[in-house]
Amino acid sequence: MIRGLYTAVSGLITEEAKQQSITNNLANANTNGYKKEDLRFKDFKEAAMINYDKVINGRNTKQELGNLSLGSKIDDVIVKFTQGAIVETNNKTDFAIDGQGFFAVQDENGRVLYTRDGSFKVDIQGNLVNSNGYKVLGFNQNNNLETIKVGNDKIVCDSLGNIQLNGKNAYRFAFAGFNEGEIKKIGENIYSSDKNPTFINTHVKQECIEKSNVNIINEMIDMMTVMRNFESNQRVVQTMDDTLGKLISGVGEVR
Repeated sequence: MIRGLYTAVSGLITEEAKQQSITNNLANANTNGYKKEDLRFKDFKEAAMINYDKVINGRNTKQELGNLSLGSKIDDVIVKFTQGAIVETNNKTDFAIDGQGFFAVQDENGRVLYTRDGSFKVDIQGNLVNSNGYKVLGFNQNNNLETIKVGNDKIVCDSLGNIQLNGKNAYRFAFAGFNEGEIKKIGENIYSSDKNPTFINTHVKQECIEKSNVNIINEMIDMMTVMRNFESNQRVVQTMDDTLGKLISGVGEVR
């Protein structure tokens, strides 16, 4: 019974974590470039169930009853990098990646980070920056990686990420590509990686923004499923707790 209680409680823990993941997805359903999170679970090692109730030739004999699962636990948080809807904004400094890859940005400490949110603007120094104030990176005409300096120039970008300023070729967006598991969220719609990026070719649309890939209806369905599963595990825990209480209170009772 104690093992069954442990299994039910582990189910409560995993369902609570799943609920938190769904809540986070719903909260960011309107965040530009947001990619939904999901949880990967794995089972605890199964326990072999045996007893010695069977009597052969006057002796209790071992018999195997099978295996008992001790529940599941969180294995990893995974991010679904499916494409979000692309919408027009008519803003010259808005860009949406249509395909794989990330915009490369540089924070105030010089660290290179990555994002799918292309809602950029020009700061007072004339740099193209994201909503966090991080400078957007690109390759100049000498193919050197540097911050994109726009100033007061008119910016035009083709579908391959080549940027013209006042009609002259100036930069190419540094689109970073990663394999699955090489990049992780660090908050504020920003990703980091311990791996050096591979700069790739991809497509981009100017005056557009990529919306989140969260499907609100699916998230609501998942939330209701999680709530039902949580309530079921809760009832199991309550039933076992009541049974154990009766067993304990009945031990040594004089009748």
